[in-house]
Amino acid sequence: MNTNKKSMFVSDDGKNLIVTFILVSSLFLLWGVCNGMIDVMDKHFQTELGLSKSQSAWVQFAHYLGYFLMAIPAGLLANRLGYKGGIIAGLLMVAVGGFWFLPAAHISALAKAGSGSPNTAFVGYLVGVCAIAAGLTFLETVANPYTTVLGPKQYAATRINLAQSCNGIGWIFGPIIGGAFFYSKDAAGKSTGSETLYIPYVVVAVVVLVLAVVFYFAYIPDIKTKDDYHLDDSTPDVSHSIWSHPHFVMAVAAQFFYVAAQAGIFSFFINYMTAETPAIPTSVTSDLLKSWFETGKNGVIILSDKGAANLASVGFFCFLIGRFTGAAILRKFSAHKVLGLYGLMNVIMCLLIFLKLGWLSVACVFLSYFFMSIMFPTIFALGIFGLGARAKKASAYIVMAIMGGAILPKLMGAVADKYDMSRGFIVPLFCFAFVAFYGFNWPKFSQAKSLPGLKTSGEH
Repeated sequence: MNTNKKSMFVSDDGKNLIVTFILVSSLFLLWGVCNGMIDVMDKHFQTELGLSKSQSAWVQFAHYLGYFLMAIPAGLLANRLGYKGGIIAGLLMVAVGGFWFLPAAHISALAKAGSGSPNTAFVGYLVGVCAIAAGLTFLETVANPYTTVLGPKQYAATRINLAQSCNGIGWIFGPIIGGAFFYSKDAAGKSTGSETLYIPYVVVAVVVLVLAVVFYFAYIPDIKTKDDYHLDDSTPDVSHSIWSHPHFVMAVAAQFFYVAAQAGIFSFFINYMTAETPAIPTSVTSDLLKSWFETGKNGVIILSDKGAANLASVGFFCFLIGRFTGAAILRKFSAHKVLGLYGLMNVIMCLLIFLKLGWLSVACVFLSYFFMSIMFPTIFALGIFGLGARAKKASAYIVMAIMGGAILPKLMGAVADKYDMSRGFIVPLFCFAFVAFYGFNWPKFSQAKSLPGLKTSGEH
């Protein structure tokens, strides 16, 4: 077989699907931007509404609740509508959620003027967050498994990681966009974030409507894949249930804990950087970066909320580097081994952050972004391995596991409220330990030597 890069996007019937892959990858960029903005929103509501860290985590709860509620319907509709129909349905739902921020902003303005409750305004924004997440659920449920079939199956993990690299690019710009609108100030230094928060979401709504038209006219074939575990055979047998395959069941659990850890670290990044970093030398506070810093209560220079939001993009740049290098590594090494190693490294990173070791701990936060980079797509590829036409249904459950991002950040926030933000990293530490366990034990769960080999035993 020709193993050059082009062969990664050539179907069994010889068609080059690289244009289709590029179009689908644009969806990863889209939800990267949306997720990046969500990850810097918590501190805005803490400041504007006086919420605790645990209370502000309702943002993540609403976001991931949308994934949880729509994952199964998305999987069912994806089977009915096909890849193309599922993508268009998801884009239209994202548009509805984006435009919802217009009335939510109106409710917020009334609350600020004394004609409404701040809690009502907060709930209004949460509805929009949940609606956008519901649309993103359709896109992720369809796009993630679709990338794995757009070419030879031995490159499935490589393709999904390349596509997720676009997601990483979106995550770099998301915090910058969010920081510009959520933490904006007028000439007098007064916060105007509540007045401009809706703007990026309305722009997203317009963009996805354009994308929906593009996908309607684009070539998006509904590719059928090989049923390695014979799930689609007509003979009734317990093995026909996807839940009878440990590698899939454990992937659902691993994805739950991974997203839980990711959501916690991402959403409390600003809190950590503004509260836990050592004093910043005045020599780095240039006029160009003036808005990045402020004087803390004890008189030392610290990062401002906007500065920390911008710095989050550096974290996502580390995440992106991890995605690109991870895609290359996964072409040479077994996916489950790489996942296990990266999970173990993040256990170490969280421990060093927990121990409050000054700038070393700060550096470990950024390194944790790097080692998280390949986890979601690799768990996804390992989980749907060999499931044939049932991969769409299986992917819905793996996406549903994203609910971990709704639950665990509240626990991390509660620990941080009681102790401090560094101690809160004990929560993702245990989550990454489970991810490492899944990675190192995947061959036993799947009865396969490795993902590229696609060699299963007769036990399934």
